[in-house]
Amino acid sequence: MTDTSSPLAVPFPPLPAIAGVTVRVARAGYKNWGRCDLTYVELAEETAVAGVFTRNVCCSSEVELGRLNLAQGHARALVVNAGNSNAFTGYRGREAVEAIMRQISGHLGCPPEQVFVSSTGVIGVPLPKDKARAGIEAALLTEPCDWEDAANTIATTDTFAKGAAAAAMIGDVKVQLTGIIKGSGMIAPDMATMLGYIFTDAAISPAFLQHCLSTSNQRTFSCITVDSDTSTSDTVLAFATGKAGNAPLASFSDPGADAFAAALDDLCRQLAHLVVRDGEGAQKFIAVSISGAVSDESARRIGLAIANSPLVKTAIAGEDANWGRVVMAVGKAGEPADRDRLSIGFGGTWAAREGQPLADYDETPVVAHLKGREISVEVDLGLGQGCATVWTCDLTHGYIAINADYRT
Repeated sequence: MTDTSSPLAVPFPPLPAIAGVTVRVARAGYKNWGRCDLTYVELAEETAVAGVFTRNVCCSSEVELGRLNLAQGHARALVVNAGNSNAFTGYRGREAVEAIMRQISGHLGCPPEQVFVSSTGVIGVPLPKDKARAGIEAALLTEPCDWEDAANTIATTDTFAKGAAAAAMIGDVKVQLTGIIKGSGMIAPDMATMLGYIFTDAAISPAFLQHCLSTSNQRTFSCITVDSDTSTSDTVLAFATGKAGNAPLASFSDPGADAFAAALDDLCRQLAHLVVRDGEGAQKFIAVSISGAVSDESARRIGLAIANSPLVKTAIAGEDANWGRVVMAVGKAGEPADRDRLSIGFGGTWAAREGQPLADYDETPVVAHLKGREISVEVDLGLGQGCATVWTCDLTHGYIAINADYRT
């Protein structure tokens, strides 16, 4: 964690404990920093697991093995290493992950495939197996910690700890959902975003949990961007211990399934927003709302084209009401658009409607809006019913400074 928090930071909230989940942290020493950098989460037997992973073809062994492990549907443990992504490290990287899986499975007496591992940090440096083993041994001897300690431990360039909670009623049983996430740069998810972990005491089948997570991901984590770069390590995992005592959920026909899915959507959206709020160098949180597209997916792609545009992001950083840059980004998205039906606005004030600047357009309220921390950009394509919202941040000199010095 850096010393100076993002101006968009929010306090870490009180998060409920989840029955069947025990969290510990330790210092493995992956980098020369004086803090914990290994998180160990022990999960109750028969905990269901679901996940979404990066589509970056240069992904880490943690991602490759995580995908394979999902097939058996259950998890007993999670290990997260911070400071070393273990990506682009060949067989040595894979051996390091498999060694962690064996060490934990030996301790718990479970199959190695029920141990999930994530790593985040510098690319191209094999994860030191001796440090990982010693870090795990230390974690096993420590007292359980709280969620904020865990959120701090999984962080790298983050400036504040990120966590959120939600709840749902399944029949007369209240189920809890808690999540922590890390992410600040290299954020343009092609499925998820950096490293995020969701824990719930709900009883739910692995297949239905996967369906709910994949659906939520498409509306939340896959609708954020900081810098258009998709990480080699992006992972979001959801674990359901089944300890709440609710009637198990297996499909949307089960009572309470809609409520659980809505709570998961809420939690994922909260976590996704926190990542954008900690975008490297960010000064403004930007919501890009698209309506009138030919489909929701087309709207999402157009929104991402706007949100990823350096010209749009720098204009907002400079508080410049340059709506022509938004027009440009719509046109380059590769999605259906009609110049003569396009409308552009900022903060609820339309600058152009149906392909023409408004004759009575007054830039004053737009300029005032752009001076704030929370910015909205509205686009109506006038073609159909498709809509989506994408979230991003501005592009400032701070982003360059952080990434130019990242390895030092």
